[in-house]
Amino acid sequence: MLNHRAATIALPAMRPLRRALVWAGCAALAGCAWHWPWLHRTAPAPQSVHEISIQASSGADPQAMARIAQYWDRNTLLLDLTALAGDGEVTLAPAPTRGWPIRLEFRVRPGAIARLEVQASARVVFEVPAQGEALVFKLASDAYGPQSAHITVRWSAADGSAH
Repeated sequence: MLNHRAATIALPAMRPLRRALVWAGCAALAGCAWHWPWLHRTAPAPQSVHEISIQASSGADPQAMARIAQYWDRNTLLLDLTALAGDGEVTLAPAPTRGWPIRLEFRVRPGAIARLEVQASARVVFEVPAQGEALVFKLASDAYGPQSAHITVRWSAADGSAH
């Protein structure tokens, strides 16, 4: 037979244990919702692509075209010019089967070049500040188009370049 006295003593002794289990469960749930800062993954590096042909212009540094990386930034082709410095010129040509990308943009490093000029259907000149973080210049879609056979990109270290 069950002793009433033993049952009443056992119940109060169980309450702290239940409370501890409830708190442990709440802490476990809160721990699942809390993000540890060292567990965040860094964003993967962008994949380099080869969407347009880059050719060094006559008399220009032939290594310049090798230092221009191409990346997709959603539906925009980003040409990374941060490895370039001084003066130079390259010619861009579309892939024969795909044509020009919908949007083009250029990433430059302030201090390395002072001016970026893009010549296609229209001539666009970007002034690069002397210092700061890398900048991205977006080329307007009406500056080039399907009728553009090529795009000439010139950069110079001086503001008043003769290009």
